[in-house]
Amino acid sequence: MRAIDLGMASCHTCHEVVRLPKVKGEGSILCPRCGEEVHLRKPNSIQYTWALVIASIILYIPANVLPMMEVETFAGTQADTIISGVLYFLETGSYLIASVIFIASIIVPITKLIILIYLLITVQKKSPLRQKQRKKLYVLTEIIGKWSMVDVYVVAIMIALVHFGGMTEIKAGDGATYFLLVVIVTMIAAMQFDPKLIWDTEIQEKRKTDAGNA
Repeated sequence: MRAIDLGMASCHTCHEVVRLPKVKGEGSILCPRCGEEVHLRKPNSIQYTWALVIASIILYIPANVLPMMEVETFAGTQADTIISGVLYFLETGSYLIASVIFIASIIVPITKLIILIYLLITVQKKSPLRQKQRKKLYVLTEIIGKWSMVDVYVVAIMIALVHFGGMTEIKAGDGATYFLLVVIVTMIAAMQFDPKLIWDTEIQEKRKTDAGNA
C-alpha cells in the first residue's frame, strides 16, 4: 500500500508525511513541521527540469572552450582549458591527476545530463519499464553530482599554493566560472526532478485495471 493510495503525501522540503484533503480544490495543505505547501507532486517538475538541463548544456560549451585557469610567469601567460589541462598532466606523467580531472569534469557532468534527459523522456512517455532501475539512476545523479566540483577545487588549491610562491601566479579563467555554473544548475535540475513521477504510470495502469474489473 502506497502513501498516495491512503491519500497522503510527503513534504518536498522536510519529507513530513501529510494527509491530503479528500475533496480536490479544498485548499492548500501546509506542512505542520516546516510550514511549506505540500503537493502530491512537485509543481511543473518536468518543465523546470528541462529548462535547467538545457541551460546546463548551453553553459557546458563555454566551460570547455574557455580557459579553466591562466598561468602567468616571467616567460609569459599560458591558458589551459579542461582538455588541454588533462593532456598536460598526461604528458608530464601525472596519470592519476589527469584521470581524476577527466572523470570529474567530462564524464560526470555528461553522464548526469544524459541520465536526467533519459528520465525526463521516459516520464513524459509514461513508460512503465525499468522503474526500479530508473529510480537507481536518479539516486546516482545525486551521488555523483558532488564530484563535479573536483576540478574547481583543484584550481582553487593551485591558486592558493602558487600565489604563496610569488614566482608564478595562477588565475581562474572564465571557463571555471561557467563550469561552476554547470555544476550548480545540474544539481538544482536533479533536485527539481520529482522521482515519484517514475511510478505514476504504474499507479495509472493499476487504476485502469481495477476499473475494468469492476
